[in-house]
Amino acid sequence: MPLTDLMAAVSTQVLAVADRDSTLIAASRLLACREAGADSLFLSLRERENVGSTAIGHGIAIPHGRSDTLQAPRGALLRLQEPVDFGGDEPVDLVFAMAVPAHYTHQHLMLLSELAEIFSDADIRQALRVAPDAQALKHIITHPQQARSG
Repeated sequence: MPLTDLMAAVSTQVLAVADRDSTLIAASRLLACREAGADSLFLSLRERENVGSTAIGHGIAIPHGRSDTLQAPRGALLRLQEPVDFGGDEPVDLVFAMAVPAHYTHQHLMLLSELAEIFSDADIRQALRVAPDAQALKHIITHPQQARSG
């Protein structure tokens, strides 16, 4: 699945949370659908975080997990009103959570790589941080080329 397909179905939210687990709970609720409940997605995201932080620097984290009941990847972009500790070198204020079907292996890694590339762009990070609302966040993440200056 190309990243553009995942982005077409991404959910976004601006929210206040106190810590990493409350961020993962909020993300799992956005990722949940009839095929997979929020509780199992939260456990999958938290289990992955317990292996090692998904913080990638620049205040970004990409928590990800797998679910036996998902048929397609799902994504959720959260902008946190106050940064939280994700166990990396710096607090995180932008979180892109992703859940994929259990059988996704190569596709999972490709999606993570593409997301990391998007978030490596300072213009995109800045645009996400100043976006006025969840709708603007979704537009930026689904059209990252428009946020790049050059």
